[in-house]
Amino acid sequence: MSRSPDGPRILQERNRVRYLKLIAVFKIFKGVLLVTLGVSLLVLNARTRWLDAVSDWADDEILLSHSKPIKMLLNWLQEWLAGGHIRATGMLAFFYAAVLLTEGIGVYLQKRWAEFFMIFATASLIPLEVRHVLHRPSIAGFVIVAANCFIVWFLYRVLKRERHHEVRIAEPEPAETR
Repeated sequence: MSRSPDGPRILQERNRVRYLKLIAVFKIFKGVLLVTLGVSLLVLNARTRWLDAVSDWADDEILLSHSKPIKMLLNWLQEWLAGGHIRATGMLAFFYAAVLLTEGIGVYLQKRWAEFFMIFATASLIPLEVRHVLHRPSIAGFVIVAANCFIVWFLYRVLKRERHHEVRIAEPEPAETR
């Protein structure tokens, strides 16, 4: 792999903008998914009749009266869901969706503050993701950790390169004297 004088191909202007937009669309997509999750959790929590209907259906169809452990599990699940845990999870989903949408829209519009924000927000969650992958290994988990590490590395390199490029532009070259 040969490097041009301006650095790796991935950091050259056309490719850099393309990757930034791809990362931004990825973050916006995740944000939209979390908004959908938050709405469904909050609407689901507001409809206790729906939970009662599911419980009654399970009792009738699965004949739970003969299985005490499953009946205890479903009762615990219904109490947990009715106890406000879903509302808290829905609000957390909205908060994280707001962060992702702010990052994604800001980076898509090529705002420098959004790139700093995305580096900080993404890098701060990598240790939690690594811990999760170590305790519950999965291909999806490894892919997510790798994607987030790439995003942090790429944005760091972009910001570092832009800072050096600005410094070179700001320093005028000395005039020749004869």
